[in-house]
Amino acid sequence: MEKNQAGKKLWIRGARVIDPSRNIDACQDVFVSGGRIAALTPETDFSDADVLDGSGLVCAPGLVDMHVHLRDPGQTYKEDIETGCSAAAAGGVTSLACMPNTSPVLDNPAVIGDIVKRAASAKAHVYPVAAVTASLGGEKLNDFAALKAAGAIAVSDDGRPVPTAGQMMDAMKAAAALSMPVLSHCEDFSLTRGGIMNEGEVSHALQVPGIHRGAEDVATAREIAIAAATGLPVHICHVSTRGSVALLRDARRRGAPVTGETAPHYFLLTEETLRGRDADYRMNPPLRTQDDREAVIEGLCDGTLSAIATDHAPHSPEDKADFLRAPNGSIGMETSLAAGITALVATGRLDLPRLLWLMSTEPARLLGIPAGTLVPGAPADIVLFDPDEEWNVDPAKLHGKSRNTPFKGMTLRGRVRYTLLEGRLVYRAE
Repeated sequence: MEKNQAGKKLWIRGARVIDPSRNIDACQDVFVSGGRIAALTPETDFSDADVLDGSGLVCAPGLVDMHVHLRDPGQTYKEDIETGCSAAAAGGVTSLACMPNTSPVLDNPAVIGDIVKRAASAKAHVYPVAAVTASLGGEKLNDFAALKAAGAIAVSDDGRPVPTAGQMMDAMKAAAALSMPVLSHCEDFSLTRGGIMNEGEVSHALQVPGIHRGAEDVATAREIAIAAATGLPVHICHVSTRGSVALLRDARRRGAPVTGETAPHYFLLTEETLRGRDADYRMNPPLRTQDDREAVIEGLCDGTLSAIATDHAPHSPEDKADFLRAPNGSIGMETSLAAGITALVATGRLDLPRLLWLMSTEPARLLGIPAGTLVPGAPADIVLFDPDEEWNVDPAKLHGKSRNTPFKGMTLRGRVRYTLLEGRLVYRAE
C-alpha cells in the first residue's frame, strides 16, 4: 500500500481484528473513509479504496500512552513534539498525554495552547497534562478551568509529589468539578533521601544510596485515603512496588475511586540490571525486586492496575554517562507493545485482547479522549502488528532523539508493521 492520504477510502483486508471496546476478536475487514472508521462490513462501495493487506497481522485501535515526557519546550535536544510523535508512531501509539515538567512548565494557557498548535501536524495526537501547582512548586494551585480551555485534559505535578494532603484534596476537588483526571506521582521525599535506585541487595552491593520502597507506598496510601474519604477520583502513576499494588487492590475492592498504571520496565526487568552501573536502567520509581515484578504482573492480571503506560523519559547519552549523577528516566514508546506481548502474552499471563485493553481502550477512557476503539465513526487511529515476529532492540534504529532504552539488546516478540492516524499512514516498518 502506498502512503494513504487523509480523506481517501482505505480497505484493511484479512486481518485479525481486535477491538477490546466491543469484545471483537475475529478475522475480518476494516473500512476507513474520511479519516474515520466507516464499518467492519461496508455499506457503501469500497471498490475504489486503497487496499492494505492485513493477512497475518492484528488490527487494533491505536495505543494510548497516558504518561509521556516530550521535553518540549525547554529540553528539545532530548526530544521534541515531532520526534516524540515519530517514536510513538513506530510503536503503534496514536494518542499520548505529555507531562508538564518542561521549561517553561505547562502551567499557563499560553504554553498549553502552543503545544496543541504545534502538535496538530504530528504523527500522534498530543494531549497536554497541566501542572497542579504553579511552576511545580507545590504551593499555589493553578487555574484548572483556564488550562482546560486551552487544551489540557488532566493535571499532575509528575516528577514531584503534591506536598501536602490538603493541597492534594483541594486539587482533586477542583479537577473533579471540571471532569479532569488527577495523575499522582507518589513519592515521599522524606523517605527517598537522595537515593538513585531501589534500596536493597543490589544497592548495597554497589554501595550507592537507595530509595526505600516506603517512599512510594506511603504516598500511595495518602492518595487512596483522600479518595476513599471524599469520593474524589485519583489515578496513581507508575506503580512499582508490591506494597502499592496491595494498597490499590484493597482500595478498589472497597469501592474507592482509584486507578493505577504501571510501565513495561516494571513487569519485565528488576534491579539486577543495575549491577552493570548503566544509568539507562535508572528511573524513578526505580526497578525493584523479582517479588515486586511479580506483584505488578498480578495487578495487571486481576484488574488492580488499569493501564500500561511508558513514562517515556528521553535523555541524551551525555546526560546518562555518569551512573551516579545521571537524571532518572528511560524511553519506551517504541517497545511498549512488544514488551507487553513478550512478558505477558507469550508467557500466558494475559491474552492479547486484555493487553490491548490495558494499552488502548482503558487509558482512553481514563483520560476521556476519543480513542481506543474501532467503533464506526471513531477516528481511524489504528495499529497493525505481527504478534509473533521477534526483533532485537537496537537503540541506533529507534525513531526519537534519545537512545536510553532499558530494553537495548533484548529480543522482543511483536512488531508494529503499520500505524494509521485518522486514516493516514504515519508509520510503515522497513
